[in-house]
Amino acid sequence: MSENMLPGMETQSLITAGIDEAGRGCLAGPVVAGAVILPEEYDLPGLTDSKKLDEAARDRLAVEIKEQAVCWALGVCRAQVVDQINILQATFRAMGRSVTHLKVQPQMLMVDGNKTVPVQYLDGLSCRQEAVVKGDLKIPAISAASILAKTFRDKLMVQLAKRYPAYGFEIHKGYGTKVHLEALKEHGPCAVHRMTFKGVLPEKKKPRQERMCLPGI
Repeated sequence: MSENMLPGMETQSLITAGIDEAGRGCLAGPVVAGAVILPEEYDLPGLTDSKKLDEAARDRLAVEIKEQAVCWALGVCRAQVVDQINILQATFRAMGRSVTHLKVQPQMLMVDGNKTVPVQYLDGLSCRQEAVVKGDLKIPAISAASILAKTFRDKLMVQLAKRYPAYGFEIHKGYGTKVHLEALKEHGPCAVHRMTFKGVLPEKKKPRQERMCLPGI
């Protein structure tokens, strides 16, 4: 019996939530996590990893997922929190928030990637977990979570672009594109940039070491 299965129960019989994040590698904006519990039967044609879909397909599926899911929730960690606790811990915190805000308590978490959510971020929730590498391509509930996280975050970055129009957030959504990096060089970072990420702040030039000379050398 797998360690991810409860005695006398198969994994399929557990109330399972898929978990995924969006924006982990961005230079600006929050990291967002989605949690989705799908019913046994659903009709979501084209459901797959959000990165494999165009914007129109993601937006369509996001509406359908919300309509058909048993429940869904999102968790958000702002850029300032990313800088304070690092991106990995901020991702875990966002994932934990998405799980604890589900209206139905899951018995199993299927988490995209190679790490599960540390218990301190689950607010006392006790459930099984399994990390699934490329889970957004393999597990429908994870695919659904990735779509909800990405569509929410993309729309948020479009709104932030109106507040900070110099950076092109509406185009690249905070990722480190050439346009974004050039804007950073010209304008410097704004309040939603992750100051601890390489490329956001100018690199400090290392002071030239002065040679130490001893008498007669």
